[in-house]
Amino acid sequence: MKESRSLKIFFIIVFVLCVTAGFFVGVYFGYENRPAVQKVTVLLNKETGKPTNVDFAPFWKAWSIINDKYVIDHGTSTPKLTDQDKVWGAISGLTDSLGDPYTVFMPPDKKKRFEDDISGNFSGVGMEIGIKDQILTVISPLPDSPAKKAGILAGDKIIKIDSTVTSNLSADEAVSLIRGEKGTPVKFVLARDKVEKPIELTVIRDTITIPTLETKKLEKENIFVIKLYNFSAPSADLFRQALRDFIYAKTDKMIIDMRGNPGGFLEAATDMASWFLPAGKPVVIEKHGDGISDKIYRSKGYNIFNNKLKLVILVDKGSASAAEILAGALSEYKVATLIGETTFGKGSVQELVPVTSDSAMKITIAKWYTPLGKSISKSGITPDIQIPYTIEDFKAGRDPQQDAAIKILLGEKVVSQPVAKK
Repeated sequence: MKESRSLKIFFIIVFVLCVTAGFFVGVYFGYENRPAVQKVTVLLNKETGKPTNVDFAPFWKAWSIINDKYVIDHGTSTPKLTDQDKVWGAISGLTDSLGDPYTVFMPPDKKKRFEDDISGNFSGVGMEIGIKDQILTVISPLPDSPAKKAGILAGDKIIKIDSTVTSNLSADEAVSLIRGEKGTPVKFVLARDKVEKPIELTVIRDTITIPTLETKKLEKENIFVIKLYNFSAPSADLFRQALRDFIYAKTDKMIIDMRGNPGGFLEAATDMASWFLPAGKPVVIEKHGDGISDKIYRSKGYNIFNNKLKLVILVDKGSASAAEILAGALSEYKVATLIGETTFGKGSVQELVPVTSDSAMKITIAKWYTPLGKSISKSGITPDIQIPYTIEDFKAGRDPQQDAAIKILLGEKVVSQPVAKK
């Protein structure tokens, strides 16, 4: 009886072990033969810190469909995309979904070009470009540059670069096409306001020298002019020297010409504004995302000028970024009269954040607002007196905007002439 009971227990134990073993064998073979999309998902889900309220199943389904069904045109030289290429493309699509032309992902090759650009190791045509109303647009050709000499103007819309249509290009991608070896040509197809047909121009690349600041005195009118080309690292010191020259010029009338100035360092704009404003006055307000307090950049209070200073600032659609900050602040505090055309509207802050050791994301982290709370990004800075500068003026050597500034400083009345919209 006792032996029979022991035998029964033995068979039960053997049965349980067999069932258990069969279960784990089934799990093992099922795991090894699961679809590729499930394998990838399990692997990636080992990472922590991922959102739990987002369903990534459609992404991996699309990944699987591409791997199973996409056919490569073997009659072309287009290289086969690797899985890593598809990951880079997916991240680029993620940044594109934000609808912000200044937030871009840079895979290793683009990151390398970006590093070369900021180190100055390049040649090109000498113009600042950006995305305006979702169109690649010339912010400003640099003075004495190949682009300027070829006749490219601020506000020109770039339709093609060589054989590449620009409709789906970011500004950084366009820059990589424009820059190249000195002495080589690059062809542009441009659209220009009030010009019906596309304009085709070929520009020869050259080493670009970017000026910072020039001064001159209009002797007949006794007006001191500061032409400010950008807000680079040395610009604040050069501006201080220009103001000293202004004092020695023994005049109370000044023009700061920031037409075609694409901007630069925020700190330089704040420092320049400080020569005209009391200490503590807001120069620009930097608004971040939810939960992050606004950052206010304030005047350092050099404030060496009194209310006897007569100041006009010239701006146009090529004035951007730090140029808009300086113009907006001095206009809202009634220190200067703005003359020209509405500025570009580049009022955002980007940060370069590593994604991997050899890739990065340039992402917009804040937006700039004037002291009175006006968004620079939304609509730019509108001059107090709007005066157009036409292609006919350019060809004839006229400068109606500077002429208007001179009249204002001499006490004459100038009527605004808003640019007619198409």
